[in-house]
Amino acid sequence: MEWLIAPFEVSFVQRALWGGVLVSVICALAGTWVVVRGMAFLGEAMAHGMLPGVAVASLAGGNLMLGGALSAAAMACGVTVLGRSRRFAQDTAIGLLFVAMLAAGVIIVSYSGSFAVDLTSILFGDVLAVRSQDLLQLGVALALAAVVCAAGHRAFVALSVDRRTATALGLRPRVAHGALLLLLTLAIVSSLHVVGTLLVVGLLVAPPAAAMFWADRLPLVMVGAALLGSAATVIGLLVSWHAGTAAGATIALVAVALFGLSALFSVLLSRLRPRRDAARAVSPEPLPERTP
Repeated sequence: MEWLIAPFEVSFVQRALWGGVLVSVICALAGTWVVVRGMAFLGEAMAHGMLPGVAVASLAGGNLMLGGALSAAAMACGVTVLGRSRRFAQDTAIGLLFVAMLAAGVIIVSYSGSFAVDLTSILFGDVLAVRSQDLLQLGVALALAAVVCAAGHRAFVALSVDRRTATALGLRPRVAHGALLLLLTLAIVSSLHVVGTLLVVGLLVAPPAAAMFWADRLPLVMVGAALLGSAATVIGLLVSWHAGTAAGATIALVAVALFGLSALFSVLLSRLRPRRDAARAVSPEPLPERTP
């Protein structure tokens, strides 16, 4: 059991573990709605849209999470405005802004020749460099995400079913959509230190999608996603420690692998159930007991 315990006796791995767990819970809350509403492409675009803000904040010596949040919010506003056009679909606007923001980030980064290492951590995360201050910020972000989820749950459900239904119920679908984008931005920015901008969808989408194979109620999906994301963090850190791989990328890969395993087991169980039902149908009923 030494190989299992030894990595987590190191202080920076402990901080990485807590950071990964906090991010997993935040992503579970936001990612469930991303999967339900089919917003994975938007989430990917917003994650890449953080790059200009993070690059500017790094060059200016500011807060990376704040810079990323402002950039992701600008991306979300642009998608919302362009998505109202009837001449093209919303995914066209997402694709165009996605490329524009990513290109702008690379151009900003190119102004500094010594920015390569920082760029790598921004794109792929550096969970082993999580500080105590970062854990405090993640705790605040988790509290805010929980408040948004609890307050907007009814409106989010109605918005996922039909926008007209949400309007008829007086739930203000535009406000609900804005709150959902805020929740998504919060999850993406919180994941910056753990998996970076390129791999954030791994924690945002894979655990909730995997949990949906085993739960049919949204609160249970969120709980299952949080557990699966936390498991991906633990397994990913263990593999990274012993195999010498990049921690953030390993965590994201394990999260996707857990989704694959969930899908495989779900298929196997669905094939076994008809056989069990058929066996029960042809099995003879027990004989009634004789009374003396």
